[in-house]
Amino acid sequence: MSKEIYFNKLKELPEPIKQFGGLVLITIIIILSFTVLNKMFGQGDELVKKMKLEEERIAKEKKLSALISKLPSGILVTFDGTDHYRLTDELYEAVCNATKLIPQRAIMGANFLNFRAHEIYTINGNKIDETFVKWDKEKSKCFAGFTVSGNNVGVDETITVSGEALSFLSTGIDTRVYFIKNF
Repeated sequence: MSKEIYFNKLKELPEPIKQFGGLVLITIIIILSFTVLNKMFGQGDELVKKMKLEEERIAKEKKLSALISKLPSGILVTFDGTDHYRLTDELYEAVCNATKLIPQRAIMGANFLNFRAHEIYTINGNKIDETFVKWDKEKSKCFAGFTVSGNNVGVDETITVSGEALSFLSTGIDTRVYFIKNF
């Protein structure tokens, strides 16, 4: 009997109150559904970590890009005695960290000092497997290099040529390794 009384009282409520009550009920059901799903499938801590790392990488890249745009176009060197723009120690590290490109000119210059690397590079159609530019914190120097292999032409040999990146080429948009000292 008491159930019928409550049910009749609900029927007698004005329409806006019924609609508001339905809205509140649907909202509670949705929140509870997401809470249950979140408990079942976790909060995605790994995804959050990846997103934070990506945000940090993007912020660092923007900072380095702003730095590069302020550098003069042309050759940037790490030593005195030339007419080119000399990098301070802080700028040298920043430019090294911002540089990802090693043009063929720098590769060919380093190849001439390693005959076998030059030979493999030539016979495999000037194919380079990998290039790298890394800052060495211990030595406070920038190292650049590349790896060539003859796997695609039947030579089972891989050679990595690396050396200190002494100068860079600034285009105003990016920087490239200009000279690799590997002797």
